Amino acid sequence: MKFQILKEIAVLKEGKNGWRKELNLVSWNGKEPKYDIRWWPPNKSDIGKGLTLMPDELFQLGEVIPMLSRDLHIIHQI
Repeated sequence: MKFQILKEIAVLKEGKNGWRKELNLVSWNGKEPKYDIRWWPPNKSDIGKGLTLMPDELFQLGEVIPMLSRDLHIIHQI
C-alpha cells in the first residue's frame, strides 16, 4: 500500500513507544486525498490502525463533537 502524507494537521496522542495518533491529509495509492486519523511510528515507515474520512464526513464530525459532553464516556459505561 502506497501513501503520501500531504499535510500533517495535528498530533492527538503520543504513546510510550513513540508512535503517535495523528490527523493528517493522506493520499492512498495515488488517489484523492482523505483525512486520516491513524497511529504512525516516528519515521512514518509503517502504518498503524486508523480511520479514513472524506472531507464531508470530517466536517460533519466537527459539527457533532462540540455538542458532546466531556463526560460522555462515564455516562455510557456498563
